[in-house]
Amino acid sequence: MKLMSFHLVPYTEPPKDFRAAGLSVWIDINTNNDQIRCNSRRTSEGSMPMLWGSDARLQDRWCPRPMAPEPRTAAADRSPDRAAPIGQQNKQFSMERNVTDPETLTVDLNGYTTRVWRKGTGPVLGYIAGFGGLPRWMPFLDKLARSRTVIVPSVPGFPGGDRGHSILDSHLDWMLAMRALLDKSGLAGADLAGSSVGASLIADVAALWPESVGKLALIAPFGLFDEKDPPTDPWAQRADRVPGLLCADPEVYKAMKAAPDGANSIEWPIEQVRASEAAARIFWPLGNTRIEKRLGLIKAPTLLLWGEQDQIMPRSYADVFAQGIAGPTQVQTIAGAGHLAELDKPTEVARAILDFLG
Repeated sequence: MKLMSFHLVPYTEPPKDFRAAGLSVWIDINTNNDQIRCNSRRTSEGSMPMLWGSDARLQDRWCPRPMAPEPRTAAADRSPDRAAPIGQQNKQFSMERNVTDPETLTVDLNGYTTRVWRKGTGPVLGYIAGFGGLPRWMPFLDKLARSRTVIVPSVPGFPGGDRGHSILDSHLDWMLAMRALLDKSGLAGADLAGSSVGASLIADVAALWPESVGKLALIAPFGLFDEKDPPTDPWAQRADRVPGLLCADPEVYKAMKAAPDGANSIEWPIEQVRASEAAARIFWPLGNTRIEKRLGLIKAPTLLLWGEQDQIMPRSYADVFAQGIAGPTQVQTIAGAGHLAELDKPTEVARAILDFLG
């Protein structure tokens, strides 16, 4: 039997050949002389993080199956002890925020089992998570579910999204995957909300396939870059700075990402880091997808929400989105909130979205 060592190292301390990767942490998994590391490769789209290793059998160690409850259509080969039940995973967050669990379904996306959460009654509203994804259900979604049927598909590579990001190399690949994911999740033509990286993804879907969405609610979307007012690069930060950059109250983000009782101590942090890698594959470098070129194709009525204390995306970008989108737009600032405003101020953000959707 080989012994494995697992290290999460701050961004400022990776080996020289890994500094170009730009991730806030890097992975060095050793089994005697075998290694898997976070590296970078060159493609026509630029430098993107990838994984390599001398032992391909270790791929599951780096990209394990999503730590979600056993779904209705779970793959037959999934080990029963890979994750704690969702009620146990949500225990800490539920006690602090009075959150109840959603129904968990799965869909197949490009051969990968992908988690879809569903809860509530009323007209359907889809939600695509922001930076870091959703390792657990959160209060914001519970508030939306009081008057809407909330459907939350996992972005490839995010918690619940398995290793689906590993085969998506271009922005077009991501767009086709997101369109298929929305359709398979029952969100064709539905109203959509998204945060951060998720907001940018659904904005692009709305631009490319206008008939596939209803109304949009976008919380500080990625996709723009202005060298006179650049966004903060979340991948080029020390790991201990990330919670304070993403939320006005860093403890809220830490609680969302905290390992639940019974979680695998090795796989849980790997899954969280993988979400950062997946986002980097979409938005490398600096979150810039040149979405400004496509905003004029968006016909859907759009609400733009920005945290007053957002340290990632400049407030001026809200105006660029509002002026560029062809459909009617509204811009609203959420007091006391950071980049992931739905974590800092779940009640205020949910109310703004529900009022806009009508």
